[in-house]
Amino acid sequence: MPTYDYRCETNGATVEVNHRMSEEIHSWGQLCERAGIDPGDTQADAPVRRLATGGQVVKSSSLGEGAAPACNAGPCCGGGMCGIN
Repeated sequence: MPTYDYRCETNGATVEVNHRMSEEIHSWGQLCERAGIDPGDTQADAPVRRLATGGQVVKSSSLGEGAAPACNAGPCCGGGMCGIN
């Protein structure tokens, strides 16, 4: 099964999970259930978004302040292939 990374903007957490391509995860509760983790104080209906990571592990420490890198000076990530604009 493919690996996907999701980020919850409410609590700033990034979580890696495996699921079928046909499945979709939309909330923190769904994500925690799939990952087998405690949701903590974050409401179960808090929205999450799938990150364009190419199936690699994303650690919260590598996200810095949670902002994507700026690509203001021309093509980014080898001609804009990374999906981050």
